[in-house]
Amino acid sequence: MRVPAVPAGDTGGTAKREEGASDNALGDYLRLCRARLDPWTAGLPVVASGRRVKGLRREEISVLTGISADYYSRLEQGRERNPSARVVEALSRALQLDSDARGRLFRLSGINPSLGPDSMPARVHPALLRLLEDSSPAVAYALSPCLDVLAVNQRARALLSPFGSGINLARALFTHSKARVFFAEWPRAAAATVQTLRHNALQCPEDIDIPDLVGELLARSADFSCLWESGTEADLARAYGAVVHPDVGPLELTYTTFSRPDAPGQRLLVGAPSPGSRSAQALTYLTATSAPPSQSAAAHRSRKAALVDVTAATLR
Repeated sequence: MRVPAVPAGDTGGTAKREEGASDNALGDYLRLCRARLDPWTAGLPVVASGRRVKGLRREEISVLTGISADYYSRLEQGRERNPSARVVEALSRALQLDSDARGRLFRLSGINPSLGPDSMPARVHPALLRLLEDSSPAVAYALSPCLDVLAVNQRARALLSPFGSGINLARALFTHSKARVFFAEWPRAAAATVQTLRHNALQCPEDIDIPDLVGELLARSADFSCLWESGTEADLARAYGAVVHPDVGPLELTYTTFSRPDAPGQRLLVGAPSPGSRSAQALTYLTATSAPPSQSAAAHRSRKAALVDVTAATLR
């Protein structure tokens, strides 16, 4: 038995009410899915008597997934809100979710269901991907119409590291605990993000991810709801590029946006610091410290040189 995304005969309203009824949408949805599945269907031993729990117990979810019962309990209680993609995939299998329900569980966990390491670049228009690959001195990342980060270069991966991998910029901006510190111009960034989503919703009416994300953020963020309902116009001519990274402090980037008429709503953002600035040196240092282990020798030399540069720039 595959668990459907919504109960039979429901057009989606019940599921949205269940998820939006509290500020713990992920936990509420996990409890809902757990209650729909019985031990027999899950392939677990069934005790004839003494069972009072509807659906699966938390301990049984732990057995099926290999996730500790304590960690799963924290997910349901809202004390843990950012499970990894591997954990969410294990839960999807254990709860026997169909593709729609699996996608909803991923999105409630802050992860786009289609953003695996191998699938991200495949969704980016080839021309934009070539630009991204040629943008090594700058931060470059490709966005989907609903602002999923589809692909990144090494500098963008380092810059966005506080939010993990497979992120959605709108979700990170309005729901992540570090967003208001990271985005130095948060109000401007928030207004521009909402206007971009509104524009993309009109440009890409068949993209179901946009209304799904908007519905989620309306339930989770009062700030998003206020901006979405107000229709406030933002200045999209100036990309918001001031951030405060927890590892290197303030960074200022000037962004250029690229798009393709044959890839509606998809865009590439390329952000460059002023040459020789503290931001340039800090970005070099941040990228070097985030280099993969396989590049450890080169990364160590780059890290050492970058540390000298960024320290000198800080003292000037």
